[in-house]
Amino acid sequence: MGSLQQRFQTFLDQPSLLTDLLGRLEARTGVKRYYLATGTITFLGLYLMFGYGASLLCNLIGFVYPAYVSIKAIESTDKDDDTMWLTYWVVYGVFNVAEFFSDTFLYWFPFYYAGKCLFLVWCMAPVSWNGSQVLYQKVIRPFFLKHHRIVDSVISDLSGTALDAASTVTREASKAAVNLGLESDKTK
Repeated sequence: MGSLQQRFQTFLDQPSLLTDLLGRLEARTGVKRYYLATGTITFLGLYLMFGYGASLLCNLIGFVYPAYVSIKAIESTDKDDDTMWLTYWVVYGVFNVAEFFSDTFLYWFPFYYAGKCLFLVWCMAPVSWNGSQVLYQKVIRPFFLKHHRIVDSVISDLSGTALDAASTVTREASKAAVNLGLESDKTK
């Protein structure tokens, strides 16, 4: 347990948006950032288990911070952070699609939103074994490599069909407009 506490303290001492905020709060209140962080985590955990609007809070945690650091990654010259956050968004998207079909049943389980939030935090954690990397490498990438040609073919067929349909609709609309124009000229 001591090593976990030490790693947490080391994380709190590294510069980041979160630790800068904790540093400002520490300076204003006189309460150490370790206690501010553990108190906040405890409050959020209890709120996710028992609070009203836990779904919104969980989705905000899974979206707001990753969106912010993704924008920072886009603006940086480092490619590694881009890849890290693109991987997170791929996993987040797959998770949201899966959750769409299972959420009707899963949200009835006690502590569902606390578990979901822990999953999302694991997916964005700044460690080599974070959830995004693990799930992408073990599940999503092998599935993609196995099926991407079929998906590309289906998308190509659908886009061709959509272009043909749009062309037909445009042609018919043009004919209808011309015919309406001719009809209005005859009535004059």
